[in-house]
Amino acid sequence: MARLLSVNVGLPRDLTWNGKTVRTAIWKSPVTGRRMVRKLDIDGDAQGDLTGHGGEHRAVFVYQRDSYHYWERFLGRKDFVFGQFGENFTVEGLPDDEVCIGDQYRIGDATFEVTQPRVTCYRVGIRMNEPRMPALLVEHRRPGFYFRVLKEGEVGAGDDIVKMSDGPERTTVAVVDGLLYLPGHSVELLQRALRIPALSGGWKSSLQAMLEQDLNPKTIVGNPGLANEEQAPAWPGFRQMRVSKIENESATVTSLTLSPVDGQPLPLFRAGQFVVLRLHLDPDRPPVLRSYSLSDLPVADHFRITVKNEPNGIGSSFLCSRTRVGDALDVSAPRGSFTLRPSGDAVVLLSAGVGATPVMSMLHTLVAEKSEREVWWIYGAHNRVDHPFADESRSLLRQLSRGRGYVVYSRPTDADKVGADFDAPGHIDTALLERLGVSRSGDFYLCGPSSFLRDMRDGLRTWGVLPGSVHTEIFGSLEAITPGVAQVEHTPHQPKGPPGLGPPVSFARSGITAAWDPKCANLLELAEACDVPVRWSCRTGVCHTCMTGLIAGSIRYKPDPLEMPAAGNALLCCSQPNADVTLDL
Repeated sequence: MARLLSVNVGLPRDLTWNGKTVRTAIWKSPVTGRRMVRKLDIDGDAQGDLTGHGGEHRAVFVYQRDSYHYWERFLGRKDFVFGQFGENFTVEGLPDDEVCIGDQYRIGDATFEVTQPRVTCYRVGIRMNEPRMPALLVEHRRPGFYFRVLKEGEVGAGDDIVKMSDGPERTTVAVVDGLLYLPGHSVELLQRALRIPALSGGWKSSLQAMLEQDLNPKTIVGNPGLANEEQAPAWPGFRQMRVSKIENESATVTSLTLSPVDGQPLPLFRAGQFVVLRLHLDPDRPPVLRSYSLSDLPVADHFRITVKNEPNGIGSSFLCSRTRVGDALDVSAPRGSFTLRPSGDAVVLLSAGVGATPVMSMLHTLVAEKSEREVWWIYGAHNRVDHPFADESRSLLRQLSRGRGYVVYSRPTDADKVGADFDAPGHIDTALLERLGVSRSGDFYLCGPSSFLRDMRDGLRTWGVLPGSVHTEIFGSLEAITPGVAQVEHTPHQPKGPPGLGPPVSFARSGITAAWDPKCANLLELAEACDVPVRWSCRTGVCHTCMTGLIAGSIRYKPDPLEMPAAGNALLCCSQPNADVTLDL
């Protein structure tokens, strides 16, 4: 019979790792006597990062002594102690390839249900002093699993583990873990796993995204259960395009129409996407990279970008002040996942300032499709002088059977007329949406200054809009994802010390180009050395959190990730440049 060998608890602590402060509770120690197990944790235990760990479906983590023996042999170590893998319960029996999601057990006075495999995380690598550990746990199909507490009660080392019932579908922990993290899954297994009521919501969402991709032959390669991967770009690197038209949209905003120099048709981008421009400002200095949203209807003969001339923006100043019709520019293929989703629900386009650019493309597309959806164009500007696309947006809305617009000015002048130039003074918020009768069940597309995005996302969540219905586009650096690491904001800069001798690596959103230095194990470490905002979790090629658009150049993997990303993307945590590289970071 299976048996509970040790109950292990630990509280969050701060430690220094790679020069960073990490908050973690992965250090667990055995307790003596019996402990009360509650709905969210065990007395004396807590989680350091409640985003990736903890909660009702991840209340108790279980790992097996047989896996201890396996890793001792594999790693050639004999220094393991109970709690070594961050588990709350060290058990005899209950192997991952036999325990099924939904199985229920009684231990002592408490009852439990298996909900999901372990969440892969870099902190187990810190605890084990083995950076490869997150990948090894998945690759060798020994992740361990989580319990949900069905009945609170006391447990203690030596308690028998009594199986009370089998989970439906008889799908093991190892199988479900492999479905998400390893290539080669089957539709039948995905469907079986999704029928298990006990499977946690996060895993269900990931597996559902994978199933929808498998059932839709038009979708791209990649694993949507791990990340929203873009389709492969239409061309690698940059293509020359000529400026064929320049229009002033407002006092500070200019649109440039770009036509292909070679005359070959352009791909039809998806409304909301952007391009990267490589601008040669000075022949004696490296080019400058800047990203700009496409603001027109996707057509085959031109792109239109719209640029705000920032006071200290070297890229925008070059485009708005020095660029002329006939000039040639280096342009990347369209990229980005901020795109119009097919749906029957209302479309709510919320923007402020130059954030109107990507949603303007969406508005053009809805008109071209003769959409019957309810379409809201809700826009905020300072005043008429700073209001781009005013006539264009009104004309497009009139062509939609259910199009409605509302414009607010935060600093209207005496010359601005209510009912003609704008609808009301003020700012966009959910109170305004409530007054206008906007449906909470619509798809919301947000673009604008960072404060606008932050306030609107928080407001929509409080207002009751589902998170999956809110889509945002961020100009500049993406928000960092560094679980458990204390956030310290820095301006991106060249790495400290002598420059590397390798190929240049350009971070397009951050405006930094740094020479590759082999002392960095991977592109993620180079980005961190430059204080470029980054996203990661496992740091071993498993979770795809660090996936970044590869705009130009080529990379090699060392080590290979467990599952390759879609073409045109790179996993920073395990890749190195082969030659000059440009990243969407």
